[in-house]
Amino acid sequence: MIKIGDDNKLKVARFAAGIGLYLTDGVTDILLPSKYEPEGIKVGDELIVFVYLDQEERPVATTLEPSIYVNEFALLKVSYINEFGAFMNMGLEKDLFVPFREQARPMKEGNKYLIYMYLDDQTNRLVGSSKLKQFVDNKDITVAEGEEVELVVSHITDLGINVIINEKHAGLMYKNEVFEELHTGDRIIGYIKSIRPDGKIDVSRTKTGFVGIADNAAIIIRELEHNRGFLGLNDNSHPEDIKTVLNMSKKAFKKAVGTLYKEKKIEIKEDGIHLVR
Repeated sequence: MIKIGDDNKLKVARFAAGIGLYLTDGVTDILLPSKYEPEGIKVGDELIVFVYLDQEERPVATTLEPSIYVNEFALLKVSYINEFGAFMNMGLEKDLFVPFREQARPMKEGNKYLIYMYLDDQTNRLVGSSKLKQFVDNKDITVAEGEEVELVVSHITDLGINVIINEKHAGLMYKNEVFEELHTGDRIIGYIKSIRPDGKIDVSRTKTGFVGIADNAAIIIRELEHNRGFLGLNDNSHPEDIKTVLNMSKKAFKKAVGTLYKEKKIEIKEDGIHLVR
């Protein structure tokens, strides 16, 4: 079955002179316009294409990579607005429609918004929404503490950075644990720090426990090697200096330094850390 709003692996069924070629999944044939036709392609070859609906609401294929896929979130820019809603640039010839009822706040032409794209059951059309809460659920949690996850930054508050976990759950990274500049729509890798009884999920950019300490220790060793075996940091260093040099908190730094010292890989002196050769 061909999936609208997603990539599909389809076979070349036949050519249509001046139009393009038809691809099939064995049941349904759809057009790949000639401008997207790969050079040297022949009947029976397989192609991975994105399928969406054209201006006449007919399924059509493209080899272009869209900015958003069905059941996923992405930051999109408003191309124009009419009496029905906003139309967002999704990297294809056709824009993604966001009706007024699906706008968390009135959209403005030229502005960017975090959007969720879904397939409307009644019309079989791809629709966007900036009302994101309805598409995340922390009741049936599918992740575990310590697990590596994919994150999309949704919005930033005084408390921290709100993220969407694996396109399914809502999570939070505390600002004092983030050592990089992040923006709405950024896609990053993180780790589940804790799952509370009320279903709220705390997320970290670094691994927790011994594995996290080992990763930070490796970062310190790498920096020592790049700086001729010396770093002018120690327990008395200001947290901002540690953050600037190593991109980690002072607490994480002290734990990693302690591990390296016990393993006799470094020496700690008044002027800083020295690599043991």
